[in-house]
This record gives sequence, structure tokens and C-alpha cells, in this order.
Amino acid sequence: MNEELRFLLISQLELIGRLLLATVCGFIIGYERKNRNKEAGVRTHVIVALASCLMMEISKYGFADTGDFDGARLAAQVVSGIGFLGAGMIFVHKNSIKGLTTAAGIWATSGIGMSIGAGMYIIGVLTTFLMVALQIILHKNPRFLTHNATETLVFVATDTCKAMDYVENLLTEYHLLCENVSIIKLSNDDVQIEANVSYHDSFDMFGLSKKAMSEPIIKSVCNGSLNHLH
Repeated sequence: MNEELRFLLISQLELIGRLLLATVCGFIIGYERKNRNKEAGVRTHVIVALASCLMMEISKYGFADTGDFDGARLAAQVVSGIGFLGAGMIFVHKNSIKGLTTAAGIWATSGIGMSIGAGMYIIGVLTTFLMVALQIILHKNPRFLTHNATETLVFVATDTCKAMDYVENLLTEYHLLCENVSIIKLSNDDVQIEANVSYHDSFDMFGLSKKAMSEPIIKSVCNGSLNHLH
């Protein structure tokens, strides 16, 4: 085997190794996403990482024999082109946006594949484990990342004085900040107590409503949009 052929073989084996490493990194990220029942799982992330690595290898080495070429152009198209895949992961449901994290993960996985395809092995592998670690840690919703939310709670009760005292004590027990309270007399001698409260978004509102319904004088609990909480 002459020296030129030997060099070519070693080069091709290295490129194959990059493809395999990108596949492993994509698998690691996809496996974490699959365990959380996300829209994009193992297959999607593996294909994105593998294909991005392949495109990067083509960008760097596929046009080397043409003389004057700009290898960055193909790589740039991969970065922008992967956006269509991420956009398919994002949807709006009941005024909330879902899939942003998954879409961002797809985009980042593409970057990992490209970095490995460019021969930046340490950067690609490190980013893989950083992504997985961040997903696991931040999925637990650390308290410093959560925020206060506001809600209007509507209690329907049978006795005005006792009900008002009970609702006040209940909100105090659950450490809810009450901004204002209004009482409306209903036609059947019941009363409707509306309390605008501020609470931490990690707060268990269902637990509060369940406890309220255990009190005989409380007939129902719902939020401001009249969705029952019990």
C-alpha cells in the first residue's frame, strides 16, 4: 500500500469515527428526551446529529479538490435549515407554548453534530453532557427559576361569616398573598367569595381546593375562568 492510499484510508476512517461519535451523542440526548415523553426522541436526535456531522464533513472536505471554495457556506445552511424541523416541534395549546425546549434541543444537537464533523471532539462531547445535565437539573424546576402567578379563586359557601373566616385562614395557611376580596350574595342564600391571590408557580393549587372542599360550608371552588378545581 503506497503512502497516498494509506493516508486516504486513515482519513476516511477518521471521518467514519466522527459520524459514529456524533450518532452516540445524538443518542444520549434523545434518550433523555424520550424518557420525558417529548415530541422528539432517540431517532430524531440521532438523525439530526448524524446528518449534521455528515454535512459538516462535506463542507470541510467535500470540495477540497475544486480549488477555490468556501466551505462555511454549506455549514451555514445547516444551521438555518434545521430551523424547519424545530418549528414543527412548537405548538400553542390553551394560551401556552409547548415544544420550545425540544426545538432548541434539536438545534443544539445539530451544532454538536457539526462540531464533531469539524473535528472538535472535546467540544461536541462536552456540549452533549452539558445539555443532558441541564435538562435533568432544570426539569426539576429549581425555586430560583420559578415566578409568582396570580389567580382569582371563587368559593361558593353557605354561611357568610364562617365562610369568610375559613377562606381567610385557608389562604394564610397556604401562604397565599391576597390582593383583594369581594363577596356576592347569591339568590339561594349562598355567598360567592372571590379572592385575587398571588402564589408561587410551584404551588399545589389542587391541594388547596381539595382541602377547601372537605369543609362542609364550602360548596364549590373554581378559578376566575369558572374552571372547577375540585
